Amino acid sequence: MDTLDSKAIQALANRGRMSWADLAQELGLSAPAAAERVRKLEEAGIIRGYAALVNASALGYGLVAFIEVIFGKTRHRKGFRKAIQQMPEVLECHHIAGEADYLLKVLARDPSHLDQLVGDRLRGIPGVLRTRTTVVLSTQKEVTFRPGGSEK
Repeated sequence: MDTLDSKAIQALANRGRMSWADLAQELGLSAPAAAERVRKLEEAGIIRGYAALVNASALGYGLVAFIEVIFGKTRHRKGFRKAIQQMPEVLECHHIAGEADYLLKVLARDPSHLDQLVGDRLRGIPGVLRTRTTVVLSTQKEVTFRPGGSEK
């Protein structure tokens, strides 16, 4: 991966619907050359896909929360991972170090929906010993990816 690849990734991360002509202009290439670079980044698995950034609150999902999940026995983890795949409210699931085993980012319509998700569905998964929920009050920054940030 070279500098032009990094610039292409940055441009697409910021404006995923840009035309090949616009991308080519940013990279100083022809449109077919820019498209070919992107195709190679996709084939290499560097670009995994494209998605619309949706305002969940406008669709009735105004509550965001992070849920730590603590297991009693590790043998149930596979079942847990399978179960959360079936829960559309779970946006992200991270296996983490520390006291908790997993950290989930979830969307809910309201506190009652969150209560049902945590109390009935998550805690009902075999092996889940306890959970700890943090409700988001407001979000100051949220990006999908920022390549070439401030690493030194």
